[in-house]
Amino acid sequence: MGRSQAIITPVNGHSLSRMPSKLSKRESSSDDFGKASRRGAVKIDIKTCPASSYIIPIISAFVFGVMVVVVYALTLAFTKQAVTTSTAWSNTSSITFSREYHTESRLTDGSVLVAGGFNGAFMNAPELYNSSTGLWTPIRNMSFPRYGHTASVLTNGKVLVAGGASTAGFQNSAELYDPSTGLWTITDSMNARRYWHTASILTNGKVLVTGGSGTSNYQQTAELYDPSTGYWNNTGSMNYGRWHHTASLLTNGQVLVTGGYGTSGIWQTAELYDPSTGVWTVTSNMSTGREWHTASTLNNGKVLVTGGLSSSAYLRTAELYDSSVGLWITTGNMTNGRYYHTASLLNNGKVLVAGGTGPSSYMASAELYDPSTGAWTVTGSMSTGRQDHTASTLMNGQVLVVGGVSGVYSRSSELYG
Repeated sequence: MGRSQAIITPVNGHSLSRMPSKLSKRESSSDDFGKASRRGAVKIDIKTCPASSYIIPIISAFVFGVMVVVVYALTLAFTKQAVTTSTAWSNTSSITFSREYHTESRLTDGSVLVAGGFNGAFMNAPELYNSSTGLWTPIRNMSFPRYGHTASVLTNGKVLVAGGASTAGFQNSAELYDPSTGLWTITDSMNARRYWHTASILTNGKVLVTGGSGTSNYQQTAELYDPSTGYWNNTGSMNYGRWHHTASLLTNGQVLVTGGYGTSGIWQTAELYDPSTGVWTVTSNMSTGREWHTASTLNNGKVLVTGGLSSSAYLRTAELYDSSVGLWITTGNMTNGRYYHTASLLNNGKVLVAGGTGPSSYMASAELYDPSTGAWTVTGSMSTGRQDHTASTLMNGQVLVVGGVSGVYSRSSELYG
């Protein structure tokens, strides 16, 4: 890769000009920027970088690609312009029934199951997508209509659907889909009614469900489903009741829960579940409170949290959780603030963020995060703006985006890649 030229602009009489070679990057607060202005700063405009403005303490600056190294005690503000890639979206066949608030699960044979949702009515009509033919097929109905539920592909290939809301109110019911027979069977009900909860498959094959709203407004409780017995059992409760949160399985087998909404509003808090003890431990807070965000476990083991809604803004910030030290690290900002979006880990290790709501409703834009650089690049936009949709990475590396709402409940499906 060739070196990037930097335009160096002196601020308050200070200047710095150097052809970069090595790097490291850290974002600072707006307060840091104020301090920098008072003691002199240098502005670097890197034309080839995506993302927004950063304030960087340095002693001398080197630029290679999109990174900046922290070496001295000056403060450097630089602006990076978004880069657009050429990867395109293509339409595939539409689902039979429009829907939002559904689930999307890639099965072990590569097909995709869409279940439940809402389109003015609570839905119990699932469909299967054949990635070889690009066609959707309606299948046997679930036992209960539901939205705001979870769907988990078990190690035996079956899909566990749990909770949600319907005309009967908040659900504690659960059922299993067997791809080998195409049948749904009722299994043991959860101990608490809940929707907008999370479900994570642990390394031992059990399913951990956390939080949600239902039996109480913002639930602290968590429970485990054991596929070998078909029963739910309570486990340790979280330190904070929450819904609209995320849960991510870490490489050490623990589960990281972040953000969401609770009794004190939008949470900054994060906590860890240890399956070996059944105990939750508070870990360091995120840099900002957020709900309706996404969380993706990267190939390097870190967890990337993107966007979401704060008490005053659609967030475009992103941050990384490093489980080896238990700390959050700021990383490049997205080009657009968004929530109700999706984030998909690609086969190349990058993360594709698509759609959502932000400065404009029903966003069609998409962007890519590269963990090797910490930078975002704008990529092709979907043909249909949408929020409350779902996305899954197919075995062939493409990403399938389904449904959502775009002024009307959507039937459209699109493929990225």
